[in-house]
Amino acid sequence: MAVLALASLAGCMRAPPPVAFHAEGLPETLSAWHLFKLRGGELAPNDGVLPYELNTPLFTDYAHKLRTVWMPAGTAAGYRADETFEFPVGTILSKTFYYPRLAGEPADGARVQRSDDRTGTRPGGRLALAEVRLVETRLLVRREAGWVALPYVWNAAQTEARLMRGGSLVRLELVDATGASEPAAYAVPDQNQCAGCHASDLRSRVLHPIGPNARNLNRDLAYRGDDGGEIIRNQLAHWQQAGLLTGAPEPASAPRLADWRDSAGASLDARARAYLDSNCAHCHSPRGPGNTSGLWLGSDVVEPLRLGRCKLPIAAGQGTGDRRFGYVPGDPDASILSFRIESVDPGVMMPELGRSVVHREGAALIREWIAAQTGECGTGDEPSGTDVAENNNDQQGRGP
Repeated sequence: MAVLALASLAGCMRAPPPVAFHAEGLPETLSAWHLFKLRGGELAPNDGVLPYELNTPLFTDYAHKLRTVWMPAGTAAGYRADETFEFPVGTILSKTFYYPRLAGEPADGARVQRSDDRTGTRPGGRLALAEVRLVETRLLVRREAGWVALPYVWNAAQTEARLMRGGSLVRLELVDATGASEPAAYAVPDQNQCAGCHASDLRSRVLHPIGPNARNLNRDLAYRGDDGGEIIRNQLAHWQQAGLLTGAPEPASAPRLADWRDSAGASLDARARAYLDSNCAHCHSPRGPGNTSGLWLGSDVVEPLRLGRCKLPIAAGQGTGDRRFGYVPGDPDASILSFRIESVDPGVMMPELGRSVVHREGAALIREWIAAQTGECGTGDEPSGTDVAENNNDQQGRGP
């Protein structure tokens, strides 16, 4: 079985093969793409593979994520202020999901840390294999006919990841700093489920990336310098300087999404809106699968009703928890939004995919945001004119 330059662990310092773009077919192993190299006990991006991070990422059962981008030599992504960048044919986006290891646990142990710290990470997108538990690596590959999603699951030895087109279920136990634990049924999506999020335009129904856009990439990142040290650069500026992005303005003139964790540098409203944007807006948008709900959660939405404020649900049922409105100013307990974010019932929870546990910190942020708002919703006995129109047009009942 092919492995990710496993010989280098024995001291071989030969340069790894260059990245291999497969214009067709479904390579069975992650190593066939040559995106990463194993050396000195680290998993590191191959030459020309650039790590990146998002201001506010999607929550996935507390998994940490190493994101990378590779484009063929001489090509670059086209900057777009309000949408995902236009990536050239040949682009490979990767997202490796991992957890910090608990002391004494084996490489493939089910008990892992539930932690937000950067245990196991090194500048330049390197991961210390003795400190992390790799779960899966998802690829989005831009071929001539469009994007294709390929999920690869890591083996027990943490030396290779194999293609799992039908998905997989990984049983984990998330352990926090106090020693308390909770089970997580981590779901590796099948290829159809990938489309559930990445085919977020109902008109085209084609796959495309979600995260690499101006507002989420406009942030500083620690890159690895030639001397092995840390170099801090803005990602948009670095991509442009490296020839991977064209048409971008100065970072100060580009949109920027708040970091939902940055309570010292961003307002409560900005952090909550960023969280909803990254976790919900790929569905809940005018063009997304959740558009018929009338609930649009992008960071650029300004109409309070569209955000759920005093908004009557379009389709009643268990998804409302007998609550009247999307959210009630000052009262998260009476709000459908909090109810669904805090549920793990498959028929209730939002988002519908990508988690099996409640994101406690994210749910607390949305609660705080709702509680800080003022105003009243009334009785809710009669829908507004907007809601009447939405009720007449809705056939799916996807959300509040």
